[in-house]
Amino acid sequence: METRAIVIEQYGHADQLKESQVELPELGEHQVLVKVKATSVNPIDWKLREGYLAQMMPWDFPIILGWDVAGEIAEVGSAVADWQVGQAVFARPETTRFGTYADYAIVDDHLLATKPDTVSFAEAAAVPLAGLTAYQALFTHGKLTAGEKVLIHAGAGGVGIYAIQLAKNAGATVITTASEENHALLKELGADQVIDYHTTDFSEVVSEIDLVFDTMGGEVQANSFKVLPENGRLISIVGKPDEELAKKVAVAESIWLQPDGKQLQEIADLMAEGKVKSIVGHTYPLTAAGVKAAHELSETHHAKGKIVLINE
Repeated sequence: METRAIVIEQYGHADQLKESQVELPELGEHQVLVKVKATSVNPIDWKLREGYLAQMMPWDFPIILGWDVAGEIAEVGSAVADWQVGQAVFARPETTRFGTYADYAIVDDHLLATKPDTVSFAEAAAVPLAGLTAYQALFTHGKLTAGEKVLIHAGAGGVGIYAIQLAKNAGATVITTASEENHALLKELGADQVIDYHTTDFSEVVSEIDLVFDTMGGEVQANSFKVLPENGRLISIVGKPDEELAKKVAVAESIWLQPDGKQLQEIADLMAEGKVKSIVGHTYPLTAAGVKAAHELSETHHAKGKIVLINE
C-alpha cells in the first residue's frame, strides 16, 4: 500500500526532508500495519539524514526516517495471533528504510507492546528507542541491581529521563548530571543527587560508583573512569571506551540498541502503574516543516525531555 511519509531522497541538512507518497512492502505473516498517531525524534534520525550511518546502513532512497511509533493496528499478517485490528500499541520497529515518519508503519509482531490507557499516544511514542536504550544499558549490559550506585550522565536528555526512573525502580541510588534548571524535575523523577555540570566536575564529588551510564562520550567518558573502582562497570551509547582506561575496570563497553517487545512491555507496565513517565518537552506536527524544526532542535542537544511528532 501507499502511505504519506516524510522522506529524504539524498543525504544532507534538514531541508532535505520532504513529503512524499511511498509504496510500503507487503505485510509479512508476522507483521502488523500500524496507523501512526505519533512518533519521536532521536539523534539516530538526523545522524542518518546527514549520511553519518550510510556505510552501516547502505539503503536505497527514498528513506523514511523515524524508529519510534505509537498508534492503532490497522491490519495484521496471516500468522499474527496475539494482536487485533484496533488495538493501541507502541514499538521500536526494526531499523529499515521504511521508518515511522509516515501515516502507516510496518512492525514485526514480537516488537509490539500494549499502550496503557493512562498514557497518551505522544507519551507512548517518546518511549521505545530511548526507554529500551536506558533499559538495556542499565540491566542487560550494566547488570544494575538494588543497592548499587549508578551515575547517569545527562539525566534531562531523552534517554537519561527513562534511565533515572528505571534505575530508581530497581532500587539503585541514582546520581545524575544536568544543568541547574532541570534539577527539580530530575529529583522528582527519582534522582538522589543531581550535579550541575556547568559548575562542578562530577569526578571530584562522587566516588565508588558501581555503574556509569555514559551518554556523552569524549572527556566525560574519560573522566568517568576516575569514579569507578576496579569492579566498576561503564556502559556507553556514544563511543567505544579507551582501551587502556577500560583495563582498569570490570566492564567498559559501547552498546547498540536491540529492539525488544518484551522489555518494552515491562516499561509499559511500569507506566501503567505510574512508576515511569515520559517527559515530552516539545511537540511538532508530522509534516515536512514540523520534522525539519524538530531535527534542528534535536541537533542543538538542548531539548528538554523528548521531541514528539504528532500525526493528526
